[in-house]
Amino acid sequence: MADSQLFCVAEERSGHCAVVDGNFLYVWGGYVSIEDNEVYLPNDEIWTYDIDSGLWTMHLMEGELPTSMSGSCGACINGKLYVFGGYDDKGYSNRLYFVNLRTRDGTYIWEKITNFEGQPPTPRDKLSCWVYKDRLIYFGGYGCRRHNELQDCFDVHDASWVRLPELFIAQTGFCMREEQIFWGWHNDVHIFDTKTQSWLQPEIKGGVPPQPRAAHTCAVLGNKGYIFGGRVLQTRMNDLHYLNLDTWTWSGRIPVNGENPKHRSWHTLTPIADDTLFLFGGLSADNVPLSDGWIHNVITNCWKQLTHLPKTKPRLCLDCIGKNAIILESQISLLPPKLLQQVLKKITFWTAANHREEQRAQKEETENKYQWISGN
Repeated sequence: MADSQLFCVAEERSGHCAVVDGNFLYVWGGYVSIEDNEVYLPNDEIWTYDIDSGLWTMHLMEGELPTSMSGSCGACINGKLYVFGGYDDKGYSNRLYFVNLRTRDGTYIWEKITNFEGQPPTPRDKLSCWVYKDRLIYFGGYGCRRHNELQDCFDVHDASWVRLPELFIAQTGFCMREEQIFWGWHNDVHIFDTKTQSWLQPEIKGGVPPQPRAAHTCAVLGNKGYIFGGRVLQTRMNDLHYLNLDTWTWSGRIPVNGENPKHRSWHTLTPIADDTLFLFGGLSADNVPLSDGWIHNVITNCWKQLTHLPKTKPRLCLDCIGKNAIILESQISLLPPKLLQQVLKKITFWTAANHREEQRAQKEETENKYQWISGN
């Protein structure tokens, strides 16, 4: 069941999955930076944001949990969140999981998809996905391949001889203890059909494909799957392409009339009308976070930048205030209104975090008592 119904705020994170279903935004996975270290966030938590009320809620998850990862690709079909790939402490993944988001009792149970037909993509992260006709259509990403898997769709970055772990050998049946592994960027296309539970790789019939990349973004308009930007090595891009999802032909780079958005990665691209895409944010070629917004009309092939006022960020240690709200209770009310709003969010976040730990402790105590009773 839901672990907390308190008003709270999901912690800042990178490399997470975020999908919208109905009036709710769902956020899972990713990592936070703590003293220059990347710490993966718990794999048994999913955060929901009620778009109407503006409230965040954290739920504990059960079932066949994916490992804590970053760079996974999340997509939603018929109320189910599918998560593919990603990177964790053991390397790149090509596993596929799903969870039903439309639960009646607030219970979120992960299931790992193992009974499928066909061959999944090679392990990778930072890929993207188009949802079309109940199919998940994956493109690109950064990952690894064995020597016999090298193809034109793969841009090699590095290679080394590695000793394969026993688990990898058991899962793949590949018996060599050492093998040359290649790392790099992809521009291949793979389909997972959610109705037949099968993987397939379509034959691309024509057009010039985008160069291999990762940390790009995808969006669907009609039967066209658009991609924008992304990263290869230290280069970030600002090119726009589409793939016809019925004929499997690439558009080639779409010529743009007028000004282009900056080169970027880790941005979003969202359809907001039958002929319009909205681009937001990302990371610039200089590793600077962006907060600009652009509208693209696919008929005129023009970008238009949105104008908005910059928002200043308070420089105080909000987490410190949030953790010590009881001690600082008499001073908090004296803060300026905008800063007070930020502080209240931190207070509710840490209240929810403490509540979560109490719930976990109580659950563990109950399980221990049950095991003791069963053993006697």
